[in-house]
Amino acid sequence: MPLAATGTLVAEAAAGHRAVAAFNVITLEHAEAIIEGAEAAGAPVILQISENAVKFHHGRLSPIARAAGEAARLAAVPVSLHLDHVQSPELLRQAADCGFSSVMYDAAHLTYQENVAATRDAADWAHRQGLWLEAELGQVGGKDGAAPLSAHAPGARTDPDEARAFATATGVDALAVAIGSSHAMTTRTARLDHDLLARLRGALDVPLVLHGSSGVCDPELRSAVAAGITKVNIGTALNSALTAAVRVHLAADTHGVDPRAYLTEGRRAMARTVTERITALGGADTTPAATAQ
Repeated sequence: MPLAATGTLVAEAAAGHRAVAAFNVITLEHAEAIIEGAEAAGAPVILQISENAVKFHHGRLSPIARAAGEAARLAAVPVSLHLDHVQSPELLRQAADCGFSSVMYDAAHLTYQENVAATRDAADWAHRQGLWLEAELGQVGGKDGAAPLSAHAPGARTDPDEARAFATATGVDALAVAIGSSHAMTTRTARLDHDLLARLRGALDVPLVLHGSSGVCDPELRSAVAAGITKVNIGTALNSALTAAVRVHLAADTHGVDPRAYLTEGRRAMARTVTERITALGGADTTPAATAQ
């Protein structure tokens, strides 16, 4: 089917009081596994390609984006393409030509006023291209090898009043909020600030996004979705599943050299993880989504 639009998938999730899962793509095997897992769950899904993943592919967006897009078009469930954690204005401006319907523009490392100005410019450009734009306020932490922030560190949590002003000033379509999760966690021990989430939901009219969801256990995630999170980002959980499966295979087959053998096991492990995480978020919804193009 044609590529779905991220904004439509998120809007449908919000209307159904559920969340759509967004999984990070690094290789074609990731994209294939995410789609396979979403099909098994009978649910729509978002394929995310981050700026870091683009750097891994020698700074070239189009090859991995085109491959993921073609895999998405063959899917039996709605699938959209999302360009994630973009800091480069040059990369942002490649999104529309590479099949993306949405971008997460990441200026959270800047001061508040600089973040507002940069995000406003990004949102204005994105909307002229028909793209849905997500931003971040507060610091989720754990990205690029950085340690998770203390809950008491300045900027470690999203302030509801500041978030309302930020959304109004920038015109973003969704906001990623810092409520206790952290990127790159390999254990599911993060505890979310549900009181803060309730205040944020009450202060904002735009959909709320949870980054760093690999480190959040299923009950915590379900509570967050019930409280208003409508897009749940998951990345490290897939990499953990892939790596573990490859290690097991290579330990048992010490003389094998064909990468298809161990990548098959890794892809299967990622697909199972996708199905498990989508199911844990609240089950399937295969309502046809409007297409991006």
